[in-house]
Amino acid sequence: MNAIVNISGKQFRVSKGDILKVNRQEWKVGDKVKINDVLLTDNKGKISVGNPMVNGASVTVKILEHNREKKILIYKKKRRKGYQRKNGHRQGITLLEVVKIGAKSPAKPEKQEAN
Repeated sequence: MNAIVNISGKQFRVSKGDILKVNRQEWKVGDKVKINDVLLTDNKGKISVGNPMVNGASVTVKILEHNREKKILIYKKKRRKGYQRKNGHRQGITLLEVVKIGAKSPAKPEKQEAN
């Protein structure tokens, strides 16, 4: 089973056992968090697309650790002006492990009587 989840404004395609690297979250290490922002689920070919979210679908993740990414260097320069700036940045990240993907099966459309 696969799902597309929205975490902090970014979309991730996940399946059970995947490890995600997302922007730093305020959750505690070791906690299990239920994410209800599921945009799409795929259960053995049965696809449910939300409008915008799939009703009844959720993804449970376990917080593995909080860490920081590798340093990115930013260098600015203007030629012949003596202007040079060097700056570095390390983005805070959270590692998540997908424990469970829960979804209701898609409802069958009801037949309407023609009058």
